[in-house]
Amino acid sequence: MPEAPDPRPAATAEPPAPPRLSVVIPVRNEAPNIPPLVAEIEAALAGVAHEIVYVDDGSSDATPEALRAAAAGAPLRHLRHRRSCGQSAAVVTGVKAARGAWIATLDGDGQNDPADIPRLLARAEAEGGAILVAGHRVTRRDSWVKRRSSRVANAVRARLLGDATPDTGCGLKVFPRALFLDLPHFDHMHRFLPALVLRQGGRVVSEKVNHRPRVRGVSNYGTLDRLLVGLVDLAGVAWLQRRWKRPEIEPEA
Repeated sequence: MPEAPDPRPAATAEPPAPPRLSVVIPVRNEAPNIPPLVAEIEAALAGVAHEIVYVDDGSSDATPEALRAAAAGAPLRHLRHRRSCGQSAAVVTGVKAARGAWIATLDGDGQNDPADIPRLLARAEAEGGAILVAGHRVTRRDSWVKRRSSRVANAVRARLLGDATPDTGCGLKVFPRALFLDLPHFDHMHRFLPALVLRQGGRVVSEKVNHRPRVRGVSNYGTLDRLLVGLVDLAGVAWLQRRWKRPEIEPEA
């Protein structure tokens, strides 16, 4: 006689717990930098529950293949834009897809050092709340033109926006995912994260980080195009600051 079916629902596997940290990396045509950078991230975060979220911003090289290969040996997920939409759009895509409460952003060219991430994360968790910990590249490993233009841009931006950040262009930053999702999103917003966080009522602190020369691939950015676009963006962010008053919530009586 056949056994009666078990009326109890079949047990389902519980979804994995979300990681403590998601490392979000926007890339375009950075295939040779992916394997060494992933290996460095894994070494740096060996004691931290984490995931790596790469966003391929419409690469035309072997970046998709390199990401598939890297995902076989690391907690890595990768998404792809059908066409290039810019670094800020890639960061937004990655943060939205991330599962960690904390986000670390990292440039995909290997110039940021993943060994700095645990220190920035520890500072962010110690400070708590709506905090942005921004990397400060004290010793830049770039050309004289790029270093000089960045120094001028940081000075002008600090004067106009009052973001009190010596190096807003450093790709290495740590912040809560929820804080980022509350910010206004627009092209090139990644260059103005400190000002946007302050506008939102958060706090910004800087940590000195290592900076390394690019040894593989070619930069996707030029000095002149960044300068021209940056001037327009600077005016836009200054307008955003003037058009918003942060409410102060009184406690209930």
